[in-house]
Amino acid sequence: MHKKVSFYAMIALFIVILLAGCARPGVQVGEEQRGGTIVLGFYQEPESLNINLVTQIVASEVNELFNDALLGIDPDGEYVPELAKEVPSVQNGGISEDGLTITYHLRDGVKWSDGEPCTCDDWKFTWEVIMHPESGAKSNTGWRDLAAIECPDEQTIVFEFERFYAPHLQTIGTSWVLPRHATGDPAQMQSWEYNRKPLANGPFQVQEWVSGDHITLVPNEHFYIPGQPYLDQVIFRFIPSREVGKQLIQTGEIDILRDLVEADIPDLEDKPGVVLSGPASTRTERLVLNLRDPNSNAPCADEIREKGLWHWALGDVRVRQAIRYGIDLKLINDRLLYGKATLGTAEINMGWAKPDIPVAEFNPDEAKKLLEEAGWLDTDGDGIRECRDCLHAEEGTQLRLKIQTTSGNKLREDTQQVLMDMMKTIGIELYIENVPSAEFFGSYANQAFRPRGNFDIIMYTTSYGPDPQGLFEGYYASWNIPCDDNNGRGFNFHRWVNDEFDELIRVAGESPDMETRKQAYQRGSELIHEEVPAIYLYDRMNLNAYRSTLQGWVDNSWQGMGWNSGGWWLETD
Repeated sequence: MHKKVSFYAMIALFIVILLAGCARPGVQVGEEQRGGTIVLGFYQEPESLNINLVTQIVASEVNELFNDALLGIDPDGEYVPELAKEVPSVQNGGISEDGLTITYHLRDGVKWSDGEPCTCDDWKFTWEVIMHPESGAKSNTGWRDLAAIECPDEQTIVFEFERFYAPHLQTIGTSWVLPRHATGDPAQMQSWEYNRKPLANGPFQVQEWVSGDHITLVPNEHFYIPGQPYLDQVIFRFIPSREVGKQLIQTGEIDILRDLVEADIPDLEDKPGVVLSGPASTRTERLVLNLRDPNSNAPCADEIREKGLWHWALGDVRVRQAIRYGIDLKLINDRLLYGKATLGTAEINMGWAKPDIPVAEFNPDEAKKLLEEAGWLDTDGDGIRECRDCLHAEEGTQLRLKIQTTSGNKLREDTQQVLMDMMKTIGIELYIENVPSAEFFGSYANQAFRPRGNFDIIMYTTSYGPDPQGLFEGYYASWNIPCDDNNGRGFNFHRWVNDEFDELIRVAGESPDMETRKQAYQRGSELIHEEVPAIYLYDRMNLNAYRSTLQGWVDNSWQGMGWNSGGWWLETD
């Protein structure tokens, strides 16, 4: 009898070892790895934790730790199940032959952090909120193409599309969902209590948010992966700047510092106890040029087509082209980024849809020539050009433009200084007026200047997933110009209207043929290059730093850094 018990004990031990070996790379599941607190340093603070209202990266990063979607994206850019049992396909019956019906089956035991089940009805509610004309949802891309969401049972979600929508796996499959029972009237979404303390269906849940100081996350005891998360607590600490963060991570006062730039590499590489994580990414730093009158109060596409409403200087494409000719991208990279960045060329900078667009030429003489042709001359010899029979400004108006970005970002502030010097060379004066992240990335409903179009030039970074349709359409389609008619939805802050582009983006979104889609993105990128609503400065690495005691970190350029945070653990002495 004793021998038989020992034999079964050996079998049990073997199974435990086998299961441990099957865990995610870098993750160990022994009790000695459980527990502990990590602190993440952020030089921004969210305006809201309801991701349907804000575009801030910091809000997305916090959400990544407490929200899961139907699907995730792995480090290879492949869709993988999260809340869903499997990725739908034609082969497994999840996608109909005509591509108009997409069916997901929720895995067993998916609950919200209050213990209530997460069901099909929550996706139906999310659709209702996003499409509600008064909700203030930032975008309805993909969701507006739905005809219905059917719920045959609580764990089955059937999305019925009015027309084929190529990037449905990304725009809907990877979208975070809202709990109907814990939110409120869709028309009142901007004032929900949920926006500051949302429920979770991911590994962690929000315990508290102390404005100006920190957000604390604790384990979600109803998380669907048994035994996870391993950590006891995650604290998002708001710090003054990236520069302060670099000191704090070296002293061990914070465990993770996100959103570093290539210029930070020399300061942190080879530092004891610090690990740099820097895979290539889809993130591109750019200048957004406002084509419309900054005092016109958020005009819609139809009004723009009828009246023009041109920006007094940037409404002339020759001025926009001159600004681009006046920028030495290589100098910015060499001086500020130690030559480690890739020079920017287009909105889509990597992946299957990347277009062939050349690096913009640096040619100050051509810039001056264009400005003179456009009627901008320096007649008084003070180095700043004035309007002399220009298209849209009053006679004598000086060519002074405001450039804005997020305060507390040294690289962006240094870039602004370099741009000021470059523009001075061609007779344009830039002046700086930076604001905190929450104000810069503020919502349309809160009268923020970016979606309202009350600016000249703004500078920031965007990124996209394996399918670029949502980003490309969201930032450049005329129907995504935020205005009262669409309740502030969309990110076409340039207020660029191009009918050929609109047709191309429709083709890219509705065609099942990947080559047709790729060609549409190519031509669309060419139009952006020709008309210059944006100037792409450099493509960014997905650069973060973390303490070597943090284990389980896996690089992933396609999701936020906390994509596998349930499997993080702390190495102990």
